[in-house]
Amino acid sequence: METIKNRRSIRKYKRDEVSTPLLNELLETAARAQTMGNLQLYSVVVTHDESMKERLAPAHFNQPMVKGAPIVLTFCADFNRTSQWCRCRKADPGYDNMLSFMNAASDALLFCQNFCNLAEERGLGICYLGTTIYNAGQIIDILKLPKLVVPVATITVGWPDEYPPQSDRLPLASFVHQETYHNYTPADIDRHYSAKEALPENIHFVEINQKETLAQIFTDIRYTREANVAISANLLEVLKQQGFM
Repeated sequence: METIKNRRSIRKYKRDEVSTPLLNELLETAARAQTMGNLQLYSVVVTHDESMKERLAPAHFNQPMVKGAPIVLTFCADFNRTSQWCRCRKADPGYDNMLSFMNAASDALLFCQNFCNLAEERGLGICYLGTTIYNAGQIIDILKLPKLVVPVATITVGWPDEYPPQSDRLPLASFVHQETYHNYTPADIDRHYSAKEALPENIHFVEINQKETLAQIFTDIRYTREANVAISANLLEVLKQQGFM
């Protein structure tokens, strides 16, 4: 529990390699994650090669840890393997639909989180890249992912070469609901977000961007409506292309 409580995103890594036996041990153990129907609806593409990292970097907005980490792992929702198994065993798979994608994506993310926890327990540093579904089409082309395989998460992995401060987290009361969901009043929002908004770095962030509130940083700069709509349209096209719609 202490490992998880102390976790932080690592973006700078030593040049020391992560051994293949250690990586395989972590991936094999992570596969004990919960899975729909015990089908393990995921695959992971391991990237060591520097030229492949160079190709992947633009899909992740050229974040430096993509090329700086010894290993990049791309976790994929994968109904291809299961469908192939069905066809090879005289069964007709019906997994070319949104429900199947959601099941496979859930499996892949559970597997991914298990891996992250195990890697950190062994002293490795990891960073989750939220850019994966933004540019899923590019990643599919680079990694040669077949139909019914879609990347849903990317993790950079290596031995830490920094010890950055932890990101803040909302209080427990802000996200735990007893028995039924209880919607938030303005007073609840004030109580839950006041500490985050009062952090010096967030106050500075608001000032330098000439905004009134921290929320406007997210709505007007980081995750705009226009970008969300455009990326959503791209993702829907990817799901069609990969046979999930």
